Amino acid sequence: MADADDADAAEAELAGFLAKFEPAVAAQAHSLLGKMRARIVGAQVLVYDNYNALAIGFGPSGKAGEAVLSLAVFPKWVTLCFLRGKGLPDPAGLLKGEGSRVRHVRLDPPERWDMPEVQALISAALARAEPPIDPAAEPRLVIKSVSAKQRPRRPSGPAQAGPAADAPTTPV
Repeated sequence: MADADDADAAEAELAGFLAKFEPAVAAQAHSLLGKMRARIVGAQVLVYDNYNALAIGFGPSGKAGEAVLSLAVFPKWVTLCFLRGKGLPDPAGLLKGEGSRVRHVRLDPPERWDMPEVQALISAALARAEPPIDPAAEPRLVIKSVSAKQRPRRPSGPAQAGPAADAPTTPV
């Protein structure tokens, strides 16, 4: 039963990545990860322990380019990234970012996840997914990459202000 062993190993590795963060941020990330998995049934979960952040992408396959949404875990907060967020209907003006594709919402406080406006953005992003995520698919957690060099996962000072401070810098 190598598949179960592989899944357990990937879950343990993800738990180790999250353990690098302050306990409050790690708990928020665990909670939001559970909410994402429940909301996006059948998604393949792709983990990138990158230089700037821990990125956890959700898509229809193991291909990073097909990911629809991701959680980016930073030392002081978690951000929900819409990987094809440009042009999403956003009447509440929650989406941040000026890039050619990605938009994001900082989930600080994490209860922002539960806002109807955030859920509407998630629904719109999932409706646009190409290819779509198959809710009947067997979900998998795949550790895609681990950067040898990383910024500290625990804050060293006060939070930085401004758009650059919370802008995701990873594609997934």
